Amino acid sequence: MIDTISAPASTEQVFEAIRQVFAMQQSHQYTVARTTAAQRIQKLKRLHTAVLRYRPEIEQALWADLRKSPTEVAISEIGCVNTEIRHAIRNLRSWMGQKRAKTPLPLFGSSSRVLHEPKGVCLIISPWNFPLNLTLAPLASAIAAGNCVILKPSESTPESARVMKKIISDCFDPAEVALFEGEAEVAQYLTALPFNHIFFTGSPQVGKKVMEAAAKNLAGVTLELGGKCPVIVDEFANLEKAAAKITWLKNVNAGQICIAPDYVLVHEKVYEKLLAQLRQTVERFYGKDTQARFESPDLCRMIHRKHFDRVKALLDDAVHKGAKIAFGGHTDANALYVEHTLLTETPDDALIWEEEIFGPLLPIRKYNTLEAAVQYINARPTPLDMYIFSEKNAVVQYFLRETRSGGVTVNDCGVNFYNNEIPFGGVNNSGVGKAHGVYGFLEFSNARGIQYQNRYVAISDFFLPPYANFNKIKQFMLEGLAKYF
Repeated sequence: MIDTISAPASTEQVFEAIRQVFAMQQSHQYTVARTTAAQRIQKLKRLHTAVLRYRPEIEQALWADLRKSPTEVAISEIGCVNTEIRHAIRNLRSWMGQKRAKTPLPLFGSSSRVLHEPKGVCLIISPWNFPLNLTLAPLASAIAAGNCVILKPSESTPESARVMKKIISDCFDPAEVALFEGEAEVAQYLTALPFNHIFFTGSPQVGKKVMEAAAKNLAGVTLELGGKCPVIVDEFANLEKAAAKITWLKNVNAGQICIAPDYVLVHEKVYEKLLAQLRQTVERFYGKDTQARFESPDLCRMIHRKHFDRVKALLDDAVHKGAKIAFGGHTDANALYVEHTLLTETPDDALIWEEEIFGPLLPIRKYNTLEAAVQYINARPTPLDMYIFSEKNAVVQYFLRETRSGGVTVNDCGVNFYNNEIPFGGVNNSGVGKAHGVYGFLEFSNARGIQYQNRYVAISDFFLPPYANFNKIKQFMLEGLAKYF
């Protein structure tokens, strides 16, 4: 058995270990594909139990990597993973069964089914912002679908990767599931291999490279990317509720989250009221002054100095070009800390409007008509999520009709991510494919159409050569039954 815990001494040794495991999984994939629902459920239960058993180590690792509080770990990491696993366990038998499909009348004498079969050997490349969640939740979907899997977590969260490696080694034979650590060259090496499917979570820039590499092997892809998720707060919104939900999600993981509110469009009639409410909410949640917020155990840090410098540069550029700091603005490079900051009057040429912020900076912009708000949103790449705060259903329906996004939450922020009954994922610049629940299972499956032909009669009997006297059959195929009724 390949030892997936002891780290090889060199990059070439890592590549050799990858080659061996990949070959094992290719050979073993049909054995795994033949597993029953009961056998896959046992695998999922082992993973569920292991995540709970390693909870103290997971919490320590995420504190070391991101200064993430145990409560936030429970809400956004362990809870998400094990909820995904339990949902799959409850529904897997139904997902795996052959589904009846309608058979069109011209194909009389036959019946139709759809079988969801495994794609084969899959690669999951996960990011640093939610290392456990965005590694093990898609793994649960891949296991449920009956695949072999190689995992590549981010090198930026080494402590989390170390714990996950122990979990995977405890739960699975490498011929079924294996995890490899390493720098970017390891991910590049993996994406060059002929996987059947690649599931990537990260930035649109890297997602394009993954898709390009996958195309060389005609591998399927799921790309969970990001984007500038807008928040709309109209004049009929509950401002206290809106401020609470916006502030909470913007500060989960210090804003380093693909579904974080990226900017707020607020109706000019309630602009000042919302600003006041946002200030009060930050103080209530995280502390009355800058020092108290800096010491709050509920606020994470930037992942590393490079990302800190990037977020601070966005702030400095906005202020230099005329933006006003309505709240916050404090940074500490040594602590990798950026304070939750509200920006107003941010000019259109500020860099903060051009890329996903991925930090606790929140530009706030007025609008005066629904049409103006929609025009602003639609002038940008399609976002991963959109948040609409309004007590008027007509307003909500207007935004749903006139805009596009991967998902939407109405009168809340981000809770659509926690709902395993609906698809999660982006569109165009914000992603390809869906995840969670049955949608994650389908992403790692091939929908195989099956036609069962009656032994006594078949429409294809009429197609057999020679084609003399075929005119009536030809008309039947071209025009359907309408001509005959």
